[in-house]
Amino acid sequence: MTGLQAAAVEFVARALERLGIIDAERFRPTAELAWPRIVTGFAIMSKQTADLAMVGIAIGTAGTAGLAYALAFWEIVTMVGLGLAGGTVSLVSQNYGGEETDRASLVVTQSVLLATAIALPVVAVFLLFADSLIGLFDAQPASLEHGSTYLVFVAPAVLFELLNLIASRTYTGVGDTFTEMVARAGGAVLNVVLSAILIFGFDLGVAGAAIGTTLSTGFVTVVLGWGMMGRSYGALGMEPSPVPVTRSGGWIEPALLRQVVEISTPEIGRRLAQGVVVFPLLWIAATFGPVVVTALEVGRRVRSLINSVNWGLSLASSSLVGQQLGSNDEDEAGAYGAAIIRLSAVLYTGLAALVVVFADPIASLFVGSEEVALAATFVAAGAISSIGFGIDGAAAGALLGAGDTRWPFVAALIGRYGFAVPAAVLGLVTPLGIWGLYLALLLETSVPGGINYWLFRRGRWKVVSRRYRPSAESG
Repeated sequence: MTGLQAAAVEFVARALERLGIIDAERFRPTAELAWPRIVTGFAIMSKQTADLAMVGIAIGTAGTAGLAYALAFWEIVTMVGLGLAGGTVSLVSQNYGGEETDRASLVVTQSVLLATAIALPVVAVFLLFADSLIGLFDAQPASLEHGSTYLVFVAPAVLFELLNLIASRTYTGVGDTFTEMVARAGGAVLNVVLSAILIFGFDLGVAGAAIGTTLSTGFVTVVLGWGMMGRSYGALGMEPSPVPVTRSGGWIEPALLRQVVEISTPEIGRRLAQGVVVFPLLWIAATFGPVVVTALEVGRRVRSLINSVNWGLSLASSSLVGQQLGSNDEDEAGAYGAAIIRLSAVLYTGLAALVVVFADPIASLFVGSEEVALAATFVAAGAISSIGFGIDGAAAGALLGAGDTRWPFVAALIGRYGFAVPAAVLGLVTPLGIWGLYLALLLETSVPGGINYWLFRRGRWKVVSRRYRPSAESG
């Protein structure tokens, strides 16, 4: 960090402390972990957003609607990967914080094996049943063709995505967010360049977008995989993982594998609950036509870009809370979690207000002049709903750092399927119309956010964490 950067961090730290949001001593490690992850999250989320904009320019609403359907399935892949990686970061951070690096390395190995076992069948399904999958949305013929094409060409990237998510979370768990930031940012730039060349230069349409995603995702996996094998990056400023994939001895450790599965399964469920909800929402939007499908997807993609902040703060919460628990300091773990939740709420509120003000010009990047008003309304609704995402991510991150993943999973189910989907259905059976979709966007984040904040305040997660700490093994 340069002197200017250090001075800026110090200024912000003191300002936030004076406002009672987060103590300066806790902000510094939080910012150090979070800002590279925020850049990383923006890089990841921007890939599909850029593809949506370019496909809209090249093809129009038939292409963007088809891409929206295909990206719903890609989002499932990402959510499964994030869930598995969430269990990884919980165990890695606690074992690394407890100075059990060999055990942390074994955790990574188990996660890589699980990721591979999950990915390969999904690749086969995308390749063999693309038409049937996109057909679930009752898509119009042109949108069906575009969506199916994307799934086929993006299928190999499934394995790459799961593996590099494991690598990313491992780096976060040991406090190194710079290495993955460099790899992810490079991949995002490569994705935009390749997709633009293939879409416009070679006139490949959505196939070009998918090929660009596959190649750039593979690039990120190779770069991170190099460090995950313990190899040096030389003068690039990136570091090899201190808990590399085990290359000698037994690859499978049954006790650790059970713990990875035990913690990851509810987290995968929570992430899937977050991702699967787009299927009924897109199906309902499809009844209003491809223009509404595109507008909804634009709103969701802009919200995903705002949610890049969660990639940093949620993972900082998981890592810092987990490391403090690994050192058996429950009070400090609680203080970190509460402070990061407050910080997240403030940042998301500011970002949401900014996006609402500029909703029209943002929407115009994705759609033609006739669809701008509708897309801008979805952009504003998505921005406001991101505030719930911010609280949800930071609170769930703290719970995840403790290994408490079951109740956040329940919170995700309640919010998405007890509130959001019924609200969208109301738009089909009442005069509410597409306003049901706006309401669904708000409820799918605010309800889980409120529940997870209550779970954090309740404090049961501290008791849960005692089962997974290194001291539990020796005790």
